[in-house]
Amino acid sequence: MAKVFVTVDEVQENARFIDTRFSLTNADEGQQLFTEGHIAGAIYWDLNRDLSNMSSKEGRHPMPTKEQLQSLFERSGLQYEDVIYVYDQGGMPFAARAWYMLKLAGFPHVYIVNGGFAALAEKFEVTTAQEEFAETALELQWQEQMYASRENVKNIVDGKEQAILLDARAANRYRGEHEPLDPIAGHIPTAKNFDWEQVKKGASLAPTEELLAKVSKDEETVVYCGSGVTASPLFAVLTEAGYEQLRLYVGSYSDWITAYDVETGDNQ
Repeated sequence: MAKVFVTVDEVQENARFIDTRFSLTNADEGQQLFTEGHIAGAIYWDLNRDLSNMSSKEGRHPMPTKEQLQSLFERSGLQYEDVIYVYDQGGMPFAARAWYMLKLAGFPHVYIVNGGFAALAEKFEVTTAQEEFAETALELQWQEQMYASRENVKNIVDGKEQAILLDARAANRYRGEHEPLDPIAGHIPTAKNFDWEQVKKGASLAPTEELLAKVSKDEETVVYCGSGVTASPLFAVLTEAGYEQLRLYVGSYSDWITAYDVETGDNQ
């Protein structure tokens, strides 16, 4: 099994911390929380500014370009050999989003801290001081097999590629009964559903028997959600459970509907 999640007791000294706290209903909240206090030595990555390419039209939280991600990693002073701990409020999707981007770029020692900031604050110094790191120069080893494009997903829908599509949104959104964010309700044709909130246990994330029963390790699985954010926890917990044939469609449903038709109802 691949190690993705750590408890506070497993966090090593002399590591790098990345604070990804955010609120989907208040885009300024994460930066405010970081400014008010963060784990000493942490840097802040904002979902909209750093972990999305908001100038793109490919969904509500579009995939950053490789150049944007490389710039983010280098100006953050990261090296491949660093042990990197990513945290959010705990049990949220934002640390998993950052973890995914780092793993996509080939960083080998990246972990999500279960319990989030509150758990870390019980053991590590909290400060308002913002540390500066010298910029690095990286030769990134992109793990292309972790990423699914819109056309990859279209090939799956059309039967040209074999994979399971797994929708991480709430069941009523998946079925097309309620859609608060996107102009069209429903899901990508052929997709199954597993609400990402079901892998939350308090401020932690972990695989569940129900999730593991939904998809097989023997089949490739492409996870998506509304905009690629809440699919990240499913990708992370499946990785923790030893699933290796995984891809994330970062554009997700909000990107799909710009080009293709949808289904409603249940596909389970």
